[in-house]
Amino acid sequence: MTTIKVHEFTTLDGVVDTPMWTVEHGFPDDLAASIGRLTSSSTAILLGRTTYQMFAPAWSARTAEEDPGAPFFNDTRKYVVSSTLSQQEADWNNSVVLGGYDTERIRRLKDEVDGDVYVSGSATLVRALLADGLVDELHLYVYPVAVGKGIRLFEDGGQELSLTSLACERLSNGVAHLTYGPAERS
Repeated sequence: MTTIKVHEFTTLDGVVDTPMWTVEHGFPDDLAASIGRLTSSSTAILLGRTTYQMFAPAWSARTAEEDPGAPFFNDTRKYVVSSTLSQQEADWNNSVVLGGYDTERIRRLKDEVDGDVYVSGSATLVRALLADGLVDELHLYVYPVAVGKGIRLFEDGGQELSLTSLACERLSNGVAHLTYGPAERS
């Protein structure tokens, strides 16, 4: 069965906004390997419009020689959740616009994809997926910084959410990789 795996870079205070604060911590081999384990089983990428529009120009210009992750992002089928982006505007290789967020459409996508679905960034989309119980694995890469402002994955006044801790990994650059799954039901 397909698993939706969400990957978020976040600060101690929960900010997932454009993660420029990651730069000073580098991208060591163990971080690359950790993310590589997420993408290796994934045969599809699911993104919100904003993240898609940030990723498309950044990744489409990269080669495997420049970044080992480039083939995954450039060659893998990308599904974009957006009510404002047209299919013509989604010109990054292998991109499909699904339209606005629709829980049943995402469930069908899980049934259609052979392999896992990787989600990166896309805070608005991820909030909806979490609220609808569609996230199978939430991978938070928590950086040892607090920035005080920015888009947070869990907004004030949002819906209460219970998850189950699946794993914790300490990376060489001080980042904690925390993995959560759906709350266990008794």
